[in-house]
Amino acid sequence: MVKRALVSVSDKSGIVDFCKSLVKNGFEVISTGGTYKILVENGIKAIEIDEVTKFPECFEGRVKTLNPFVHGGILHRRDKQSHLNQAKELGVEAIDLVCVNLYPFKATIEKTDDFEEIIENIDIGGPAMVRSASKNFDSVMIVTDVNDYAKVIDALENEKNTLEFRRNLMIKAFEHTAAYDSMIANYMNSRFNGGFGEKQFIVGNKVMNTRYGENPHQNGALYEFDKHYSDNFKTLKGEASFNNLNDLSGAVKIASAFGVENAVCITKHGNPCGFAIKDTLLEAYEEALKCDPVSAFGGVVAVNGVVTKELALKMNEIFLEVIIAGRITEEAQEVFDSKKRIKLFEMGHDKLVLANDIKDFKHIDGGFVYQDADKVNDDEVKNAKLMSAKEATPQEKKDMEIAYKVASLTKSNCVVYVKNSAMVAVGMGMTSRVDASQCALKKAKEMGLDVAGAALASEAFFPFRDSIDAAAAAGVKSVIEPGGSIRDEEIIEAANEFGMSLYFSEVRHFLH
Repeated sequence: MVKRALVSVSDKSGIVDFCKSLVKNGFEVISTGGTYKILVENGIKAIEIDEVTKFPECFEGRVKTLNPFVHGGILHRRDKQSHLNQAKELGVEAIDLVCVNLYPFKATIEKTDDFEEIIENIDIGGPAMVRSASKNFDSVMIVTDVNDYAKVIDALENEKNTLEFRRNLMIKAFEHTAAYDSMIANYMNSRFNGGFGEKQFIVGNKVMNTRYGENPHQNGALYEFDKHYSDNFKTLKGEASFNNLNDLSGAVKIASAFGVENAVCITKHGNPCGFAIKDTLLEAYEEALKCDPVSAFGGVVAVNGVVTKELALKMNEIFLEVIIAGRITEEAQEVFDSKKRIKLFEMGHDKLVLANDIKDFKHIDGGFVYQDADKVNDDEVKNAKLMSAKEATPQEKKDMEIAYKVASLTKSNCVVYVKNSAMVAVGMGMTSRVDASQCALKKAKEMGLDVAGAALASEAFFPFRDSIDAAAAAGVKSVIEPGGSIRDEEIIEAANEFGMSLYFSEVRHFLH
């Protein structure tokens, strides 16, 4: 008995070779519109859809496959004689394989704001056929991914067309239509409801399973948005764990927050324990390491640039668990060969690449909270208001910018001290801001670091002047914070009392 395949694709890559293989394996090919045209042009004998539907394509192509001869051919059960009898009575012929991918809605919204064009690129018949074939996967193969063409032909030619194989195709197909509908719903809510509709869909594509989750008894996996990791994350040595990925994310956000500058960030358990910007990446790493070499042991290092052999030799002096950089040269990789436990990753670019996330979400018990992603704009520091009598020097302003950005990207309550473009103290995740300030200064003293002349930044306002008093005692010369406290005047008075420069950014950056 002749088998029939219905082929209607938006992405036509590989479709000619796929259909040639289907014909070779005894299939008749039914097709539509542009797909039919390209098949015929390439010498494939195809049946146009209206020969099956016995009804012309109409309404400028809006209706062509929504027809009982199509869906009956896909959906009738081959294991029920009553279905087979009714199909014969109605003249419905079986369709054994459906190959469909959907109108390019994402590409359309990326290239135009024309709502009429956007509406016309919402696929109706495609998802209907995909869902019909998926529902009847017991008898029908559903193909939605161009990367599966070779697997499908192999299954047909080598007796691998098993129920399990078709079930896996079915799962992928329902993921395909679910992601498509989610994208449309999210777009409509973004356009008309400020992005906060009655439903919110978060859809990611699986990159890989991790060996386990945060702990060995938990399963885990990495999912991505817009191919960020597929395009910008290359494993050179080792395997990224669930916790590594969390730590890498935080380190990369901080190191890449300064554009093309030679920035190095060292983190441990997601918290920065070293950061510096210098003329060279080697100098930046050396200065970043001074902040807390104890915590840096076994830590994660993000390098906003290229790791050379010279830098690798320096980094190899202590145990580092993970290094991620724009690139890591082959000579540098050879330096790390002797360290079995180190993990190396690069982004394939001269600098680190940060995803342009517009929205952010966090899981809470029973649901999630969803918000606009927080961004630290450069003009927050440049346009910060001078609140004290004394103005900061150019170097102090640079130090304030660094301290402010690092503090904004670190868990609250947080304070950061920066001197000569290198972090010299940090207190994060504390229950009070004064604790964060005092903890940071205590750690700096233990590390033998001189805080005198440093800039101090806080991601939220200082509620009392005690943190300013402690900073002044340590020799801090400049402070930047959002302001907004009922005791701002006391903070300003303290800064003037100690001859410090004080700036208010007027933007809070809590990170809980």
